[in-house]
Amino acid sequence: MSVYEYSATTIDGKERSLSEYNGRVLLIVNTASKCGFTPQYKELQELYEQYREQGFEVLGFPSNQFMNQEPGEEGEIREFCELNYGVTFPLFAKTDVKGENAHPLFRYLSKNAPGIFFNAVKWNFTKFLVSRKGEVIGRYAPATKPSTIRNDIEKALAQ
Repeated sequence: MSVYEYSATTIDGKERSLSEYNGRVLLIVNTASKCGFTPQYKELQELYEQYREQGFEVLGFPSNQFMNQEPGEEGEIREFCELNYGVTFPLFAKTDVKGENAHPLFRYLSKNAPGIFFNAVKWNFTKFLVSRKGEVIGRYAPATKPSTIRNDIEKALAQ
């Protein structure tokens, strides 16, 4: 199994197979607009701009599962991200990332990179680094600043 076997709905309502990202290094992040970690959007965008031409993608999955910190509709979320942080990386529709209704992608990610709460996503801005082969190679806590995983991204890009 790999992340390429999953699909998800984009923030514009279109179904997208993650196989479209085959051969690229991915940083998959569950996001929220009203969280203390929301400013991480800036660093995520910077990483995306810096490494995109080398085969890197950031995929943002807004989730309202943590203290209702993503209450808006998809259009509001997209506009917030674009206006406040200049986000141009792919965003997806609001997604459950934990619990019995968790999206299968997040079940796969959590199972293959267990965190502090076993398989559960702990909070907004949990980050999963995925190799060019679609395999999970790292999980980073919400408080981990995206810029601090630059070396891991570079190693994954070099493989």
